[in-house]
Amino acid sequence: MPVSPPDAFSATEPAALRIGLADPAAPPSPDTLAVFDFDTDVRADGGVPLRLQVPLRAPPGASLHSERWQVAAPVRGGRDGAIRHARGGGWMVAALELDEAVHGGIEAASAAAYAALIAFQSAQPERHVLRIWNYFADINAGHGDTERYKLFCAGRRRGMGAGFDGAYPAATAVGHRDPARGLVVYWLACARPGTRIENPRQVPAWRYPRQYGPTPPGFARGVRLPGGALAISGTASIVGHASLHPGDCAAQLRESLANIAALQAAAGLPPGFDPGVPLKAYLRHAADLPTLRAGLPAGVPAQVLLGDICRHELLVEIDGWR
Repeated sequence: MPVSPPDAFSATEPAALRIGLADPAAPPSPDTLAVFDFDTDVRADGGVPLRLQVPLRAPPGASLHSERWQVAAPVRGGRDGAIRHARGGGWMVAALELDEAVHGGIEAASAAAYAALIAFQSAQPERHVLRIWNYFADINAGHGDTERYKLFCAGRRRGMGAGFDGAYPAATAVGHRDPARGLVVYWLACARPGTRIENPRQVPAWRYPRQYGPTPPGFARGVRLPGGALAISGTASIVGHASLHPGDCAAQLRESLANIAALQAAAGLPPGFDPGVPLKAYLRHAADLPTLRAGLPAGVPAQVLLGDICRHELLVEIDGWR
């Protein structure tokens, strides 16, 4: 498959990329690369190269924001088949949504999504995929090897082929609850590669034993981006490969934060978070919102969203940036 020659950003640091939260109704600035809306009726792109409605809702009582990605460079958008994309300053963000029914189920849909992603990215100057988000309905439905998350993992592996061998991106996979929406995938890519980081407290996801399905999940626990920021994969209360503290959201949250601290140390970063850089916290039960608020670090913006975690016993998951 042909690969286009690197652009000027391959030889230099990409432009500064900033990610923050904003009022969904506030007009975006000219340097906005992409906007991700949650639980909102905002539909107009407002001149943004890429605006995506993510099918996750905030629990009652949680503040609602849009996530805005801005880059210190000219930006432009485009479309390639089902993939919408925006680029600027050596960065690209892209998204696609597939109807499972058209593809014959979640396994076939994920295979199609990842085959399209790999084919598309192989022809882009920003060909290094660093971070991926996956959202689909009923993630815990089914039993044994027919559980939908396991089928998704099998399809993802088949679709990516050798595309990420030895260089998995950071990733999140969370279940949404919108029956009208299918598999939603969006990702961040760059003209320069990142550095994959694993958590010493956890078995790498791609080495999980057979008890978690015939195809282990294909992602890294984190990626250091060009420029030094850390992209944190969806992180839950898992040590080694086992889920800890079933039924106890507060304890699961503490374990998740301990995992993030270990990942930061493995990346050569001090523990903690940046006050201006958001986290996403996914809650299985809206009733756990007070527990989440009490346990999250003070002063760090967090987008709290209702979603189903990839293992039925897990109640909370966190992803974000450092």
